[in-house]
Amino acid sequence: MNTPLNHKSILITGIQGFVGRNLVESLRSDYRIYGLDIRRDAIEGVVAIFLWDELDQLPEVYAVIHLAGIAHDLKQKSKWDLYFKVNTGLTRIIYDWYREHNVARFIFFSSVKAAADNAGDHELVESVVPRPIGPYGESKLAAEEYILSNPVTEAQAPVKKYYILRPAMIHGPGNKGNLNLLYKLVKTGIPWPLGLFHNQRSFCSIDNVVFLLRQLLNGAVESGVYHLADDERLSTNELVVLIARALGRRSNVWSVPVALVNAVARAGTFLHLPFNDERLKKLTENYMVSNVKVKTALKVDKLPVTAQDGIFKTIKSFTK
Repeated sequence: MNTPLNHKSILITGIQGFVGRNLVESLRSDYRIYGLDIRRDAIEGVVAIFLWDELDQLPEVYAVIHLAGIAHDLKQKSKWDLYFKVNTGLTRIIYDWYREHNVARFIFFSSVKAAADNAGDHELVESVVPRPIGPYGESKLAAEEYILSNPVTEAQAPVKKYYILRPAMIHGPGNKGNLNLLYKLVKTGIPWPLGLFHNQRSFCSIDNVVFLLRQLLNGAVESGVYHLADDERLSTNELVVLIARALGRRSNVWSVPVALVNAVARAGTFLHLPFNDERLKKLTENYMVSNVKVKTALKVDKLPVTAQDGIFKTIKSFTK
């Protein structure tokens, strides 16, 4: 295989999404960026955006960053085929394109949910036997398995590298996920009643994602699966305090007895209310993700943005 000529050109699939737009903002000063998506809305800093039926028109690029996919697991069986069509099917299409063309890097954004829906009290590492639950995690795992079962040839391996990245929850400006919902709740001034629940969760600042991505684009790390997460973990209570601080308010965390909270959650399950056992579990469970493997591979001691600073920056973007 010939070495790709242009080390400054990259193709980003799903470029219209939250992560895609943040990558463009961070990388456009150093890279010639092309997009691949289901619509062609112009984005400042992007040379051109192609549609999925225009693969034969794609330019020569050094790397593919594959973000395209359905991001929310609704756990509805009627949606399963759509998750696999998009999350697995599009990955197969663009990965096959990468293998057949003069492209040096393929970076697939999978998810820690492809490894485990619930990590319990254990730190999630890359060697874990995957046990996803629901169409989101299962379709992402199927995409991973396709890549791993179709590696580049031995002759291509010195030049072509592929990386399967499993990030913890990525956040940053424009994020509209669960963090935004928690922000809206704290903004109302309603007391947070779960002060006696103590958990540890991993997050991933978009700034740290960009930092690690740059290293993978420029280095020669071995192909494989890598988890992405901030160095520190945060509890949901700490998130509430950070959000209040970003709003310029005093945090309002109440220490309601655990037994009473559990009773209210059980009643909510019985009465089909928004606050129920499942919601309580999601708010208070641990989900710790190890970033040791990727940092060791890249010879990085510490990521540039702490979990606290990253969350604070994200929340401040909501206030604007």
